[in-house]
Amino acid sequence: MKKRNRSAVVIGYCRVSTEEQALSGLGLADQRAAIGAEAQRRGWDAVEYVTDDGYSAKSLARPGITDALDRLRAGKAGVLVVSKLDRLSRSLLDFAGLMAQAEHEGWQLVVLDMAVDTTTPSGQLMASVMASFAEYERRIIGQRTSAAMQQLKAQGVRLGRPRVMAQEVTERIVKEREGGRTLAAIAEGLNAESVPTARGGAKWYPSTVKAVLTSASLDAVAVA
Repeated sequence: MKKRNRSAVVIGYCRVSTEEQALSGLGLADQRAAIGAEAQRRGWDAVEYVTDDGYSAKSLARPGITDALDRLRAGKAGVLVVSKLDRLSRSLLDFAGLMAQAEHEGWQLVVLDMAVDTTTPSGQLMASVMASFAEYERRIIGQRTSAAMQQLKAQGVRLGRPRVMAQEVTERIVKEREGGRTLAAIAEGLNAESVPTARGGAKWYPSTVKAVLTSASLDAVAVA
């Protein structure tokens, strides 16, 4: 992959899961201290902190990390650093996806407690090991899902849900994303206009928008 000139900005990502932790600062201070110490050791001068207050790590549908990833994708920052892996994600599959995204887009990922550091050979090795475990987990989940679906089919259960997403909404989302809008900004616009989701829901999230974009991409491949 051809590398682009990338900003020297380092994004320090912090997260706490409850509003009480956010208000008290417990947890956030420790995370910032760990990242700050590493920044001083490495000579990182331009560290900008991004925080998700009161969000769990069960998914990446969080405004802070969504904004950080958009900035990294656009080349406005070059490194994403977290003090602990569980501050970023508790899903090994999600984390493996982030590592693949970092490699594809040309930015670096550093997780202090796991010795994952894609800026060094040893850190890249650790990242590869974790990616291998994630692939194993993905295959196990796939086997279990397939077996469960076959059992449901044998019982005569009709699988899948009908699509209720209007084509014009899908086209709008795709066009806005291609125009450079973030997932969060697209979601806010749809919410402001009370546009229902594909399942008839009233609230859009960055993850909901991403699902529509993924579905549209798969549909385009199928047609081709």
